[in-house]
Amino acid sequence: MKKYKHIYFDLDRTLWDFDSNAKETFQDIYEKHELHKIFNKFDNFYHTYVKHNERLWKIYRDGKIKKSVLAFKRFALTLEEFGVKDEGLAKIIGQDYIEISPTKKRLFPGTYETLEYLKNKYNLYIITNGFNEVQFTKLKNSKLDTFFKKIFTSENAGAQKPNAKIFEHALKSVNARKKESVMIGDDIDTDIIGAKKFGLDQVYFNPLGKKHSEDITHEITSLKELQNIL
Repeated sequence: MKKYKHIYFDLDRTLWDFDSNAKETFQDIYEKHELHKIFNKFDNFYHTYVKHNERLWKIYRDGKIKKSVLAFKRFALTLEEFGVKDEGLAKIIGQDYIEISPTKKRLFPGTYETLEYLKNKYNLYIITNGFNEVQFTKLKNSKLDTFFKKIFTSENAGAQKPNAKIFEHALKSVNARKKESVMIGDDIDTDIIGAKKFGLDQVYFNPLGKKHSEDITHEITSLKELQNIL
């Protein structure tokens, strides 16, 4: 079995249960701003937001819009789809989201036990595309920060996964060699293919069993399975 020394984890949808925490945050926002008056049903608000957010994140990843624009534009477009043109409200909701979401603490099953098992055997790090002020708060609030020697964010690295620059930055910063490092993540494009192209082994965290045709070093459906690999 290959001997790794450095383990790089993605955060959202790999350790921190992004979808559950985001939905809870949006329910808080929906009630706070009485958004039922605009959207009629919570699902109308939530699914419309998700559609616009995914599209804008792709543009943001390509460096075509600024973070400050992404933060409110996803909500402005959601409101506009239901006939409300209100940039002020979009900005307030955007700020609420950035403040409330990192206070949520739901993690994937086995997160603490797995990190506890790994922390004395390996050097553990995070590589994330999320905003600095959100990701660091998430890690602290969910008591994950103590497990990791260093957190690498796209803002600090000046590049987003799957760009090789972020992986290069993360390895150089801790003097890690490619053959002794492995990337663990849920996103086949950003985490897995990105790491593979850079020359790292990968562990694809695929709890929903999504179909794919990639040749991946390891694939798991639960975090506890990492104990069979590492």
